[in-house]
Amino acid sequence: MQAYVYKSQRKQDTYVYLAVRDDFNAVPEALQATLAPFAFVLEVALTPDRRLALADVAQVRANLAERGFHLQMHPPPVAPVRVPRRRDD
Repeated sequence: MQAYVYKSQRKQDTYVYLAVRDDFNAVPEALQATLAPFAFVLEVALTPDRRLALADVAQVRANLAERGFHLQMHPPPVAPVRVPRRRDD
C-alpha cells in the first residue's frame, strides 16, 4: 500500500498520510481548516513489515483503507518524574 505524507504548515510535528496523492477530500473540513496548508514530504510503501518512527504501520494502513487518511501528531511530552531526595540522617 502506498501512502503520501504531508506536513502541516500550521501545527508542528503533525502529519497527514493520504491513500491518494493530493486527495484531501478524505480529510474532514474542520481538520483541514486547523492544519492546512500542507507540504508534501514523501511517498512511502507501507508494507506490513515496515517500521515507522511514531506510528503503528498496521493502524496507519487500517486508517488509510477505511478513511483514506491517517493523522499523526507528535506525542505529548512526558512529565518529569519527581524522585524524592534521599535524606542522610
